[in-house]
Amino acid sequence: MSDSPYVTLTVLGSGTSVGVPSIGCNCDVCTSTDPRDNRLRASVWLTFAGKSVIIDTSPDFRSQSLRAGIRSLDAILFTHSPADHILGLDDVRPFNFRQGGLIPIYGSEPTLTVIRRVFEYVFTDARKENSVPRLTTNVLDGEPFELFGQQITPIPLYHGSMIVFGYRVGQIAYLTDHNQIPEESMDKLRDLDVLFLDALRYKPHPTHSSVDQSLAIVERLKPKTAYFTHLCHDIGHERAESLLPPNVYLAYDGLRVEALL
Repeated sequence: MSDSPYVTLTVLGSGTSVGVPSIGCNCDVCTSTDPRDNRLRASVWLTFAGKSVIIDTSPDFRSQSLRAGIRSLDAILFTHSPADHILGLDDVRPFNFRQGGLIPIYGSEPTLTVIRRVFEYVFTDARKENSVPRLTTNVLDGEPFELFGQQITPIPLYHGSMIVFGYRVGQIAYLTDHNQIPEESMDKLRDLDVLFLDALRYKPHPTHSSVDQSLAIVERLKPKTAYFTHLCHDIGHERAESLLPPNVYLAYDGLRVEALL
């Protein structure tokens, strides 16, 4: 097992629920030749202590895993249960084939309830004629928990009226799909090296943070570096990033960052 004091985060997808380009759209961002404007659905890959952990299994999970070169999968953390965050779960089967054993998944009770319903064939006791993901479910109540010797801190957030989780691992935190961060959660986001925030677009949105709202969060929390993710096609990478403060950047697919545990 690695004794590295760092956690590495790789952005598998930095896009909104429909991805960018958006089907049938001919806007400047959807037709851009800048690869940073090509965004799969939001997900990240964490590696620490010699382990491989995914946050969310987007519908693009198979292509994301191939592109990033993910060779093993030791656990999955879920932020919440909409389609763009869970529908790639069936594609963990190759990891089961190669690794043997079950892959633990973690999330709130409402999130895991939806996953059990959507993927009923995985969790039923009925005899299975075809291969299915082999998983164990672990309910999170919002309190920190230990995973492979490292403390993981769920960060409760509001996504409209829905409570979702972001996650902090060491000095890095990943928050997506939020329009409000409760005060008690803000307190869990102090003294970060790296902070990822939802910043869907410039215009306000009822369930997502805007660029200006996320800039205000950065100003308050003062992480060393911040990245905006879950971006829609209103935001072109090169121009939008040029307007951000020096320590704030746009995430893009394939971005890899490191922080202390």
